[in-house]
Amino acid sequence: MARFPFSAIVGQDEMKQALLIAAVDPSVGGVMVFGDRGTGKSTAARALAALLPPITAIENCPYGCSKEESERYPDVCGSGPLRKRAVPFVDLPLGATEDRVVGSLDLERALRSGEKGFEPGLLARAHRGFLYIDEINLLEDHLVDLLLDVAASGENVVEREGLSVRHPAKFVLIGSGNPEEGELRPQLLDRFGLSVEVRTPSEIETRIQIMRLVAERESDPQAFSDKWAGEDEKILRQIARGKARLPKLVPGENLLRDAAELCLAVGADGLRGELTLMRAARALAALKGAKEVKREHLVEIAPSALRHRLRRDVLDETGSGARITRAIDELFG
Repeated sequence: MARFPFSAIVGQDEMKQALLIAAVDPSVGGVMVFGDRGTGKSTAARALAALLPPITAIENCPYGCSKEESERYPDVCGSGPLRKRAVPFVDLPLGATEDRVVGSLDLERALRSGEKGFEPGLLARAHRGFLYIDEINLLEDHLVDLLLDVAASGENVVEREGLSVRHPAKFVLIGSGNPEEGELRPQLLDRFGLSVEVRTPSEIETRIQIMRLVAERESDPQAFSDKWAGEDEKILRQIARGKARLPKLVPGENLLRDAAELCLAVGADGLRGELTLMRAARALAALKGAKEVKREHLVEIAPSALRHRLRRDVLDETGSGARITRAIDELFG
């Protein structure tokens, strides 16, 4: 069945915006989506990956390297003609072992020829694309640590069983989960760039609209995709323009001060909050076609960039989103 069009997803604007920001600037650091089951978390991530234009990669490279990357990693990439391939979207199953994630010794090759070889893992497959982890709060902590380290460095290093392999692994990490099934450790949650909370729509009209769209797609998937192709094309052009505009946008001193004051006011741990807040505000400005990064961009993206970085206050029972909104009102009016 054809993918569900990204533009046809209804009622989850904050999640869609966070994914688009990550597509414009992957250095934002990935997206964590917490919320109810059946709210379109994986559907939105898959739709965005399928929407993006194909990448150009070395034909027989197991990592999907670009020409420039093959020159940096000649031992693992090799050489060959360039071919178009779809943007990778890789699901990481809960029961995955570390060997399957990072790669391991190629046993078949070792038994057949006696030579040591490397069998690339899921990180290799996700290079230049998306790595999606459903129910990330149930994944073993050491695997989440490993994934976040590789996502930050853009490189996977494997040294085991006499092997020493280094290969590129640049991907947008997207995690999703249901808080009722267990929380992610704050130290790990803080490493994600943006955090989004999704809820089952409470408006009757929205729920009816979703049912209509799903029924329409099930009756004729191709016609449904064709119907929304124009809207998806607009989003694709918006992403392309945002990427082109991003290097030209440099936040001013006043905006840096705004970010620092806001993070201090809400009690965000560490300095990762300010850095992510500015990257996300810059990407949002680029996505919206702005000529400069303004306070309005910072204020709009602040809940997604900061809600998962707040210290718990036993004297304040309000949610993190409400605390951020209150701080914005007090600081900026």
